[in-house]
Amino acid sequence: MPRIDDAADGPPFRRNAGIAGKPLSRLGKSPAPRSRPIPGGPHRAPGWRFVAILLLALCSLPALAAPRIGVVTMQPGEIFFERFGHNAIVVDDPAGAGPISYNFGYFDMDEPGFFPRFIRGDMRYMLVALPLADDLAYYDEVGRGVAIQWLDLDPGSATALAAALAVNARPENARYRYDYFTDNCSTRVRDAIDRALGGALQRQLRPRSQGNTYRSEAVRLASPAWWMWLGFDLGLGPAADRPNSLWEDAFVPMRLAAALRDARRADGRPLVAEEVEILPHRIAPEPAGSARPWWPWLLAGSAIAVGLAWLGRRRPSTVAGLALPFWGTAGLASILMLFLWIFTEHCFAWANHNLLLLSPLCLGLLPGAWRIARGRDGGRTFRQLLWVVAGSAALAAFLAWLPALPQRNGHWIALLLPLHVAFAWALTPGGPNPADWRRGP
Repeated sequence: MPRIDDAADGPPFRRNAGIAGKPLSRLGKSPAPRSRPIPGGPHRAPGWRFVAILLLALCSLPALAAPRIGVVTMQPGEIFFERFGHNAIVVDDPAGAGPISYNFGYFDMDEPGFFPRFIRGDMRYMLVALPLADDLAYYDEVGRGVAIQWLDLDPGSATALAAALAVNARPENARYRYDYFTDNCSTRVRDAIDRALGGALQRQLRPRSQGNTYRSEAVRLASPAWWMWLGFDLGLGPAADRPNSLWEDAFVPMRLAAALRDARRADGRPLVAEEVEILPHRIAPEPAGSARPWWPWLLAGSAIAVGLAWLGRRRPSTVAGLALPFWGTAGLASILMLFLWIFTEHCFAWANHNLLLLSPLCLGLLPGAWRIARGRDGGRTFRQLLWVVAGSAALAAFLAWLPALPQRNGHWIALLLPLHVAFAWALTPGGPNPADWRRGP
């Protein structure tokens, strides 16, 4: 990997500390100017030029000693846990050995109870300080693009931020309780920058929104892996569908970089003084956001439903055989959703309306479907439960229509509601064709 200070698209990270191009060590070595005697006494006062140079040096030293602060953003990778990208704060201290990356994205899989806490949503991440070159080595190896935004902070703010990060990185302070959306590696970077600005970043980002939600961003970034976006889309509840402000969008590192690009200091100057590409992105780009129309899902659900209703008149046992894996999968998915709601701290999975579409009651339909698949009657309880399951799917559609705490699952309703109604119609004796039923002993 090329040296960090050899980046082709920008100046080196290390800066020469000096005044007017001269090192600090040379200040004050010119001969002192002569001074006039003070009338009435033998003492001599220093000349005005010497006083001016001394004052200039004293006023400039804090600014020269202040570190340069940057936000480094890493593009998404190809492994599932790299889909959301990453970022860190860079502190380039002129008195230090090189730029330091303060990275909030580390965790220890060997610590006691890691996996039970991971399942419960009680993960512990940590802040680690390491040389920027070491932090970037992996991204260069796998082809993930990296850019850095150098911030135009006041010397006092930059110095205070660097000191706060150094204290935060101590082993006794480094760990924090991780949340996928509200307290992750990117929101920690956002909050640290906001504190350095005295809350100015939050004041600029809170009132603005692009209409994104936690669900839409999670599904978008996970879309290259079908199982990952499917899990997010089915597993998230209505809390994930409130429109985010730009402040909340910053849980995604690339969104934070875009917000910083447009942010302003109190005096109106841009917050980002310079943006430099360190590593080119050599793999697939970040997925673009797009609206998901519900009508293709409705067409698919309706076509399958018509086929099931037609087949139910002729071969109800075949329909029951098709229903077995459908209801089994729905029942298992509902168990997982209930577990996330009742037994974990994943609050964005609570009160999931998809439980009405993939109901745990589907497990109760399996014995009756098995009997029908073998040419026997499913039973009265089975027939009643069929319509309860279909009714719960209709209830999901009603809840999606209500303005209070809606869940953006219209596409799933459009697909699954017709299927539930078709199964109920096809497998209820007296519905399609009673003569096709054969009763067992």
